[in-house]
Parts: sequence; structure tokens; C-alpha cells
Amino acid sequence: MLTTRDGVRPLGVADLEEFLALAGRDPVVNVFADYRARTTSLEPRWLGGEVWGRFEGGRMRAACHVGANLVPVQASPEDARAFAQRAIAKGRMASTVVGPHDAVKAFWQAVSTTWSTPREIRWQQPHLEIAGPPLVAPDPRVRRTTREDMAELYPACVAMYTEEVGLSPEIGGGSDLYRARVTQLVSRGWSFARFDEGRLVFKAEVACASPVAAQIQGVWVPPDRRGEGLAEAGMAAVVDLVRREIAPTVSLYVNEWNEPARRAYRSVGFAETARFSTVMF
Repeated sequence: MLTTRDGVRPLGVADLEEFLALAGRDPVVNVFADYRARTTSLEPRWLGGEVWGRFEGGRMRAACHVGANLVPVQASPEDARAFAQRAIAKGRMASTVVGPHDAVKAFWQAVSTTWSTPREIRWQQPHLEIAGPPLVAPDPRVRRTTREDMAELYPACVAMYTEEVGLSPEIGGGSDLYRARVTQLVSRGWSFARFDEGRLVFKAEVACASPVAAQIQGVWVPPDRRGEGLAEAGMAAVVDLVRREIAPTVSLYVNEWNEPARRAYRSVGFAETARFSTVMF
């Protein structure tokens, strides 16, 4: 282990226990970083990037996941600015900066004159959680997907991603990589959908999970089937399945302007616990 009593340094396998304790101070908000640490043991070759720790008096006070996603962990604005100075020196690797609003805002203010112009910034994204049974009846037709569903599932995932992010995941020859990601989620049992006469009419996935929480992504209903309550009943089913079989608390974050989605999540029983921000390149 590198010995740094004060300042920022990359973490390694020997730092795993202390990092997990840090993330565990807010285990639902930090589920992505917790998941990445547990699945890689903070080994750089498996991370595909780095995790940085900020130390004070020999103790880790904050951290930052640095890969395709740059994610502050338990970082105050002061911590975020310290990580930003290292990020400026290293150059931008991330395609997305995402996490609690205050940390992301402080980080971005520090790097904005050096990094390239972002494609979009979403400053206010409610972070939602549910740790009990859903408040509406689960849709009994929602089930885990299988590889036999890919003909319907993969185009739905592309449509969802394109609608949400503003560009297709297949741009620049990315279809093989994105298809592999969708297949991986199916294989893990982290992909859920409802089909009506063979057509996908609702879907959602678990993006990451820890012993405490699972974060949902990719919630989508075809435009011509919206307004029928499919999202509410479908999410209730996902919450039920995930809480029973993956993790006791279910979380997600949503764009502030997406009022139909926010209404659906409120109906299911999700409550806001934090605000996230996302900077996309």
C-alpha cells in the first residue's frame, strides 16, 4: 500500500476494506462505487481505470471512481476540488461525471476551463429509494429476460438509451459492445421485461448492486403504450423481485423535468433522498 497521510493517491487492493467502510456511510447513494470495488477489489487491471482516495492524517476522508464514469464518493466540495486538480493533471478519461450534486458541481467548476465542453449538464436529478413493499400491485407478467428475448429486448434498450442520452449507443461501431452489455445483464438475471403477444411493452435493468442496495436503470415503455400504467405496475414488479432476490433497498435517479416518470415512481413508493448531477461528454 502506498503511504500518504495527506493528499490524493490511487487506491489498491490493500485499501479495499477502508474504501468499503467509506462507501458504507451512505451505501445506497454509493452503490455504484461499492459494486465496482467489490467486483474488482480495486485492482486497476479489472477497474479499467482508477479509484482515488483523499487522505487526512492517514485516514481516507473521500474517494473518487475514475473511469468511463467519474463518481465522487463521500466527497465534500473541498474534496471534489482536490480530485479535480488531479483530474486536470491526468487529462479527461471520463465520458460522464455523475454523483451527488454538491460534489459534482464543485468538481465541474474546477475543471470546466480545462476540459472540453460537455454535451449536456443535468444539474438536478432526484435520487429515489424504496426499502419496503411497493404501494401498487406488481404486474404479474413482468419477468426476467432470457437470451431468447434479445430480438425484442436489444432494440428496446437502444431506443431507451437514445431517448435518454440523446445519441445512439451504436454510434462509432459501438453496437457489439452495447449488445454485450445487454447480454451480460440478462445473464446475471438483472434484466426484467413484460411482453404482450411477443412485443416488449416495459423493461428495466439493475445497473449495479451491493449487499445493501440495487440501482435501477433503463426504465422504458414504448411511446405508443405510455399512459396505460405499465411503468407503475412494471416498476412495482421489479421492486418486488429485486428486494426479494438481489438487495433490500432499490434506488434510481431521474431527470427533474421527467414528471411522468417521477409520478410513476412516487406511485410505486419511491422517496427522494438526495440530488444527483450528471455532466455528459
